[in-house]
Amino acid sequence: MRTGVSRWWAYLAAAWATVFAGLHFFWALGGEAGLEVSAGERLASERPAWFVAGGLWGVGLLCLAGAAVALGLSRRGVHGLRWRALRWLGVGIGGLLLVRGLLVEMLLLAGASAVGAVGAAQEFWTLVLWNPWFVLGGALFAPAAHRFGTAMAARAGEGAAAVD
Repeated sequence: MRTGVSRWWAYLAAAWATVFAGLHFFWALGGEAGLEVSAGERLASERPAWFVAGGLWGVGLLCLAGAAVALGLSRRGVHGLRWRALRWLGVGIGGLLLVRGLLVEMLLLAGASAVGAVGAAQEFWTLVLWNPWFVLGGALFAPAAHRFGTAMAARAGEGAAAVD
């Protein structure tokens, strides 16, 4: 496996997370485009402090942390606990994004009320934009973490073979 190619998954995952962070910061700073169909009419119009602090600034910061993890997955020469932590964080982020996107998509398509009362526009944009966006993020983080793990395991094997 060419390491340059495997690193692209990590770079794409970092770009995905950075774009998503930027969108949340845009909304946190007062931007309105897309917020109503993302968070709902009430939250978009009222913007309660808890929503702005946690749902916008907080999620934006979590996205930046995810971008940092993704960039860590692009590094080579990471060993031991840092290697395991980065790999599991990448796998966890990828899995969480995939499950979130696919589960909400299935619930909305099935008409489940567990998703909550959403308007027609919010449901449409959730189905065609937001859930696929989460699935894309998971589809970028998962191979980034996998390729990081296999590249590091292969290097560890090469190092052990060189010592023999």
